[in-house]
Amino acid sequence: MDLRPQLRLRRPRRWLAATAAVAVLAAAGTWTAVASDNPPEVHRADRVMAVDGVSLDTSYFTTGGATRRPAVLLAHGFGGSKDDVRKEAQDLARDGYAVLTWSARGFGKSTGKIGLNDPDAEVKDVSKLIDWLAKQPGVQLDKPGDPRVGVAGGSYGGAISLLAAGYDARVDAIAPAITYWNLADALFPNGVFKKLWASIFINSGGGCANFEPQLCAMYDRVAESGKPDAAARALLEARSPSAVASHINVPTLLLQGQTDSLFPLGQADAAAKAIRANGAPVDVDWIAGGHDGGDMETSRVQARVTSWFDRYLKDDKNTDTGPAFRVTRTGGVDSTDGAAQLRGASGSAYPGLENDPRAIALTGRPEQTFTNPAGASPPAISALPGLGSAGGLSQLSSLGVGISLDFPGQYAAFDSKPLTQGLRITGSPTVTVHVKSTSDAAVLFGKVYDVGPGGTQQVLPSQLVTPLRVEGAKAGKDVTITLPAIDYDVQSGHHLRLVLASTDLAYSSPTAPATYTVTLKSDLKVPTAPGVTTAAATLPSWVWWFPLAGAALALALLLTGRRRTSATPPDPELAEVPLQITDLSKRYAKSADRYAVRELSFRVEKGQVLGLLGPNGAGKTTTLRMLMGLIKPDDGEIRVFGHAIRPGAPVLSRVGAFVEGAGFLPHLSGRENLELYWQATGRPPEDAHLEEALEIAGLGDALARAVRTYSQGMRQRLAIAQAMLGLPDLLILDEPTNGLDPPQIREMREVMIRYAEAGRTVIVSSHLLAEVEQSCTHLVVMDRGRLVQAGPVAEIVGSGDTLLVGLATDIPDPLVEKIGALPDVESVTRADGGLLLRLASGDSAVPEDRLVAANSTADGAKTATDTAAPAALDAPVLPSTDKDPAPPAQGSATAARLLVELVRLEVPVSSVGPHRRLEDAFLTLIGGSA
Repeated sequence: MDLRPQLRLRRPRRWLAATAAVAVLAAAGTWTAVASDNPPEVHRADRVMAVDGVSLDTSYFTTGGATRRPAVLLAHGFGGSKDDVRKEAQDLARDGYAVLTWSARGFGKSTGKIGLNDPDAEVKDVSKLIDWLAKQPGVQLDKPGDPRVGVAGGSYGGAISLLAAGYDARVDAIAPAITYWNLADALFPNGVFKKLWASIFINSGGGCANFEPQLCAMYDRVAESGKPDAAARALLEARSPSAVASHINVPTLLLQGQTDSLFPLGQADAAAKAIRANGAPVDVDWIAGGHDGGDMETSRVQARVTSWFDRYLKDDKNTDTGPAFRVTRTGGVDSTDGAAQLRGASGSAYPGLENDPRAIALTGRPEQTFTNPAGASPPAISALPGLGSAGGLSQLSSLGVGISLDFPGQYAAFDSKPLTQGLRITGSPTVTVHVKSTSDAAVLFGKVYDVGPGGTQQVLPSQLVTPLRVEGAKAGKDVTITLPAIDYDVQSGHHLRLVLASTDLAYSSPTAPATYTVTLKSDLKVPTAPGVTTAAATLPSWVWWFPLAGAALALALLLTGRRRTSATPPDPELAEVPLQITDLSKRYAKSADRYAVRELSFRVEKGQVLGLLGPNGAGKTTTLRMLMGLIKPDDGEIRVFGHAIRPGAPVLSRVGAFVEGAGFLPHLSGRENLELYWQATGRPPEDAHLEEALEIAGLGDALARAVRTYSQGMRQRLAIAQAMLGLPDLLILDEPTNGLDPPQIREMREVMIRYAEAGRTVIVSSHLLAEVEQSCTHLVVMDRGRLVQAGPVAEIVGSGDTLLVGLATDIPDPLVEKIGALPDVESVTRADGGLLLRLASGDSAVPEDRLVAANSTADGAKTATDTAAPAALDAPVLPSTDKDPAPPAQGSATAARLLVELVRLEVPVSSVGPHRRLEDAFLTLIGGSA
């Protein structure tokens, strides 16, 4: 059946035949009550529906009652299922909608082949689901067979929302998110194959065999040639919303991601222009996240979608649907949890991508020559598709910064002068250049960097590039390059750098070597959209470029050996010392006397597992950032193996770092993820020491499985294995056990200990004090930016004011009360195996190497206390230590007096020793302020 829509009015006669009614396989369905914090209760009915020989797994959410209500179809993203949108469905049902979710063909429990929203398959399925909704007694009808219905979804589900509106006139409103308008443009932008994202599509779908045959054949053909052909474009365009652009005339809320190299902002721009041209209301919302990570703003987005449907499905004209255009801007990092701080900016009209352009002159050699290397290798790095989908890099993406690398001799660069005032870019910059090549065609990758004073802090906003295939380049050709759409603030004193590279890791480039010559023909035109205003005040400038420690290692490795600045000479006396921090200080921005870190000094030796402890605001994160070369100290210095730390210092290649929530490509195996990560560093494969890192991490056969099958503990171990690639001599772990259950925590502890046993050094920052006590050999405790105490765990824990008195047998309560009344005792409580005695103020327990326990003397004679209670004092709990004897201390005398009193009271003492958990010591050191 040809489902291409004919020219029609808003609500013509239904174009699906009555014989295409949906058959219900599970006639009664499976009803499940979904608990709600507030009434009404939501019910879910699960049904498997037969559609043209394909089974669709569906769920129907309602709150019951006789009142008819509008319906909403919720679609899931690629590789997911109906379960991914269950919470949103429940929330919409509580808001008074009848909600139907389903797993698309080839996903979840639904059968059939994946057709990438084929009009004759997935789109047709949606119309039959609308048929089913029209028959439900709780669904509001505009006329028989025509329910009041909206469609929403993200990515793959966002596209089906647009397509459903174009093919079925019964759809009344849509809210597509982070999706495509033209899939051919998305995967073949400007004639260049987006190979990494295309492979992710295939692998996330379970392999080529799970797709419709023509799609599988198309992928194989393009992947082999590295160049899309006309048939490939036509196949994808036919499955794109752009194919039915003139028929999408319903209220549309377009939510598009700023950190998205798969479906960039230009896709939503094309959709907005086309739908608005049809006379329909269109609002555009650029969210902080996207397919490359970042904050997806789930709560805010869901609330706006609900308001959109309230206005256009419930006809509630008093509902505020939000501004015509809104963009989320990152305003730095929350120092307590590392999360990006967000604020909204809005305009009364959508500005498009070319609003109020400002010409920026570019300087330097106007004509530059560079090469496309044989095999297009090594490739430059911009976005790492999917790597920012969760945790560390996703946070980094939401800040508008990321990892990028261009190889010398493989790019041309044109710089502007430093800006005399800040510049907000909102839209797509453009530039015209003349391209000439020794080959018939040239492939270029255009990008605009924000470069800090002195060439530091080079940032590629949202890690986005524009690929461009230039045919007829051998004769020379003028081309205008539309660079990626961004919303980005360039600070005063920074300058812009236009880079045209010959390779990019995410795309296919010609494998034949060639020489490109690029001549600058125009200024860089930068859109500014002055009508878009920010609601909140701008935060201090230093937070804009604060990357999270999750990308610190990768960034350091990328820069190592490629950028050189003047360096402080190494200290030969510290050549074997992993870390020496001396009088380190860092003031808060714009403050002369407020310090994040102040006069901090400590030293870490080989083989130690050092725990870095302190309450929120103690300065731990700032210290780690300075240690990894991300920010510069105001005073003092950090030396790693004798080398002073600075941004891009070569010695950083000996440092590995892990931040909670490292991102992986879920469709790849653990081993493949690690190999891709190491490839991105540009270092030789043999330097990875992959097998050694994997042996320490202990993942075993799981390395061959897709990461999406991993437990949280396995993901954490894989992340640490990633940090251990290259076997760095100094390994930094930030909250490595967060979110793990006790067995997983034990496994993580063993990983850290095994790593240090080889003579390497581990620094771990954690809030799990009991775990630090078991895994760390040494501690550094900070509070309010200063060092409170440093030393072996045993010394810090054992220097408290509580004794554990071991008992050979239990004692009655009256005797416990007598012990509590002794002069040296402040309180006594029962504990496992004995009593906990807190000494009176001014006293302290003995150090761990000065345990007071009844033992036979060397010549076999008994001490006086042995004679007093021989049955109770035969064996010590702890063995003697190898430490040199310490001089007598007041604590030792107190413990000795106390032992005499206990024997006098005929307490069956088996041992006396210090007892203090690390938590007790920690709270004592920082004054209970944690």
